[in-house]
Amino acid sequence: MKTTQMNHDWIATARTLSQALPFLQRYDNAIIVIKLGGHAMGSDSAMETFARDVVLMRQVGINPVVVHGGGPMINAMLEKLQIASKFVNGKRVTDEATMEVVEMVLSGRVNKQIVQAINAQGGRAVGLSGKDANLITCDQTDPALGLVGTPEDVDTSVLKTLFESDMIPVIAPLGSGRDGETFNINGDTVAGTIAAALCADRLLLLTDVSGVKNAEGDVLTELSADHIRQLIYDGVITGGMIPKTETALAAIDGGVRAVVILDGRAPNACLLELFTEHGAGSLIRAD
Repeated sequence: MKTTQMNHDWIATARTLSQALPFLQRYDNAIIVIKLGGHAMGSDSAMETFARDVVLMRQVGINPVVVHGGGPMINAMLEKLQIASKFVNGKRVTDEATMEVVEMVLSGRVNKQIVQAINAQGGRAVGLSGKDANLITCDQTDPALGLVGTPEDVDTSVLKTLFESDMIPVIAPLGSGRDGETFNINGDTVAGTIAAALCADRLLLLTDVSGVKNAEGDVLTELSADHIRQLIYDGVITGGMIPKTETALAAIDGGVRAVVILDGRAPNACLLELFTEHGAGSLIRAD
């Protein structure tokens, strides 16, 4: 007869599951949009962990939507194909040759890797871009930047159809123009736009930092939209965190209940944020 002894890890695991009950009840049938990027896309093991977490969300009644980036992979392919990039005010110009590579990498490679990872964990993921089913229609952001788009119209009907079939949408940040163009869109912007159009309960922005910090360098675990604006005005929020927080503010203004900028380097970061008291980053709510 097989015998085992209880140990503290098992007991702690059971306690964590028990304590998660009110969070599981809170998010039953909720829509959670996740912007995947950074560390979570950097290795097979990190991707496997992320995929398992997303499948668990779907299993307990959440409707997850994954939006991904792919900048490093695009850069590597452009270099491999010897396509030189031009920059205007630090932003890449997306000409037609670059756009072909962007679409090939985002829709053809990165998107399918994420879909495959989720399906390998028992989920049913479906890969899309903003061009599918008129999901995202764009206007050109700035002629000087070429084929870079700003989302104007969003049709989420295809996402709701997938929810009804217990499927997990995985979205590449591309959109259609009104005259048949293909536009490259910032991944955070797509995630925020989709979250607002769905009136999502949460938008989770996975980053490679621990969250929004104050002037002393301490992570702020909960902030209001006004507090974020003040930190930007005071110069406390700088660099790459500015567009992240601006995405958060736009999403909240658009109807998202709350946005979390969380540390994607932490294992199971999404589960920590949704199903534990302490979370895993900075929660931003409306005022």
